[in-house]
Amino acid sequence: MPIGSRIRTPRRSRTSGSRRLTTLVTTAATCALTGILIAAQPAAAGAAPSTPTSHMPSPRTAVTQVSSDPFTNTSSQHATELEPDTFAHGNTIVSSSQVGRFTDGGASDIGWNTSTDGGATWQHGMLPGITTYESGGSWARVSDPSVAYDAKHGTWMVTGLVIDANVNGAGVTVSRSPNGTSWQKPVMAVGNDGQGYDKEWIVCDNSTHSPHYGNCYIEVDVTSSGNKVIMSTSTDGGATWTTPKSPSGVPSGLGGQPLVQPNGTVVVPYSTNGASIRAFHSTDGGTSWSSASLVANVRSHAVAGNLRDGEGLPSAEIDASGKIYVAWQDCRFHSGCPANDIVYATSANGTSWSAVTRVPIDATTSGADHFIPGIGVDHATSGSTGKIGLYYYFYPKANCSASTCQLEVGYLSSANGGSTWSAPQTVAGPISLNQIAGTTQGSMVGDYLSTSVIGGKAVSVFAVGKPPTGGQAFNEALYTAGGLPVSGGSAKTQQATRDSAPNPGTVAGRIPLRTAR
Repeated sequence: MPIGSRIRTPRRSRTSGSRRLTTLVTTAATCALTGILIAAQPAAAGAAPSTPTSHMPSPRTAVTQVSSDPFTNTSSQHATELEPDTFAHGNTIVSSSQVGRFTDGGASDIGWNTSTDGGATWQHGMLPGITTYESGGSWARVSDPSVAYDAKHGTWMVTGLVIDANVNGAGVTVSRSPNGTSWQKPVMAVGNDGQGYDKEWIVCDNSTHSPHYGNCYIEVDVTSSGNKVIMSTSTDGGATWTTPKSPSGVPSGLGGQPLVQPNGTVVVPYSTNGASIRAFHSTDGGTSWSSASLVANVRSHAVAGNLRDGEGLPSAEIDASGKIYVAWQDCRFHSGCPANDIVYATSANGTSWSAVTRVPIDATTSGADHFIPGIGVDHATSGSTGKIGLYYYFYPKANCSASTCQLEVGYLSSANGGSTWSAPQTVAGPISLNQIAGTTQGSMVGDYLSTSVIGGKAVSVFAVGKPPTGGQAFNEALYTAGGLPVSGGSAKTQQATRDSAPNPGTVAGRIPLRTAR
């Protein structure tokens, strides 16, 4: 995975606009750096059929633009915003993203989008003190934003993969805020030591019953050591971080997304460089980390059109009981691997995992390709009443080319812990691939997506490309569909009868190339 690449929004926890989009684009572009306040109204979800069908026809869910790229430096692409993550605590939702994407890795800065009323209105700005393009920073570029909230210390945090002038991922910074709108200059959490890093993620222990309440954890891989996975811990609201440690066995991988169970156990699902999903854990607050266990092998269709699609990176979430959901794109339910489904596995302890389960978005004969999942779980629900929201990107027709592929954003939900699902909704698109940022690894909306479920509604922020305006080469900004109801439905899931070996001709054969800038 290249510098500046999960989910998704997918990642990490993660409303429908009644205004006309043309008005919102103008408003957001004018107010991008001043802390915009943009209103969004909820949209209705569709009825659920008993079997998987194609996406619901027009009229489609209304979307609201929440931010835009304010930069004008000629070294990166504008207007481009992509790869958002979200996290929710109470009624506050914070999203972060790359802004001003460079073709060969990273962005001009990390943007923040914050709603303090459950997604009804949003404010937007840029994180200070990271790059040379914004408020006295020193780094050439930054990438891979991830969001967390530390309830014990009342602190929001956004991590960034800082990139030097040689386009090397030099380490992980943490920007902190008491409210999600006023941000301090970052601290260096990991790195700045001559090694290479990629694909960091952050989580905090917010369970008052945990013996490690208030601990925060960062996962990142060391590209200069064969993608060695390491973990670092903070006990003081992200101000200082421990010397990184590797899990037992020193695993290699990327895209780990740590989750904390109510008892304080930290479980970290990650990609073994595209071949499989594995997970390790800590029961002592990050003092030591276990060896990794297999979640599932990955068998993934190579997405058409030279689109960067995350290539098997996991999107992970957790319910109130500590049950873990790990989702990714996978073609095992299709003979010959012509297209991907969104699939997931679950675990109560992070070591024993369920069979791979197919989300019933479309029939396997639909010809659609689904990828870049962002799964979200309502942290106040669990078990048979667990509320799950899933946003994802898709092609209605998997067999397309860079000039003909039509990229869209979809959504569906489950109100019973994933036993059955609603009908899918088309949320945004179609997007032509020439309308989104170009990179040396393909056109890009992000390697991950994220969803947050609060109050029975699923909120995501996602990148959408539209025809350029004002002389710009792109018009790729961040949008939301509001808080879409987690209504559930009667479309049943399908479980694999056995695990499938990875397909070396798809993901497993391409991921290592993405790590080499």
